[in-house]
Amino acid sequence: MQNLTMAPTLTTQRLVLRGPERDDLAEFTRFMTSAPSMVAQGETGTAEQAWFGFLIGTGHWQWHGFGFFTVVEQQTGQPVGRVGLLKHSNWPDVELAWHLFEGAEGKGFATEAAMAVKTWARDDLGLDQLHSYIDVGNNRSQAVAKRLGAVTDGTRAPHEPDAEVWVHSK
Repeated sequence: MQNLTMAPTLTTQRLVLRGPERDDLAEFTRFMTSAPSMVAQGETGTAEQAWFGFLIGTGHWQWHGFGFFTVVEQQTGQPVGRVGLLKHSNWPDVELAWHLFEGAEGKGFATEAAMAVKTWARDDLGLDQLHSYIDVGNNRSQAVAKRLGAVTDGTRAPHEPDAEVWVHSK
């Protein structure tokens, strides 16, 4: 497969985090258009919107030198989600974000992958402060943030009023 970015490959005990590849689009599209977690948050989109989102993700790597990694379970070789760093033009800070594909939730993959990204961001990119913008009703993502050592004071993200700002420790 051809990596579409200059993303490094990170490995954990159970996971490989790599840059996006063309073949990842199908699973990403399924996630964006029909994943129960996206439906529950009212954030599903069309296949065309998923395609644009996927391309934006690859461009993000080119612009910033970081972005979403595709998270692959070592044992099966299957993509289980995306975890990475985001900094859109109207965002005040770099976000550490995670999205797991259907069937991958509840196995600790988000925490394991996010910890690897957090370490890479600090050690290789020199990013000492990361934030996560988490919808107030997204208890599962809040639990991941807590396991990563993040805290919130309830402040809302200026670019996303339904999301609280979670600040990660170094």
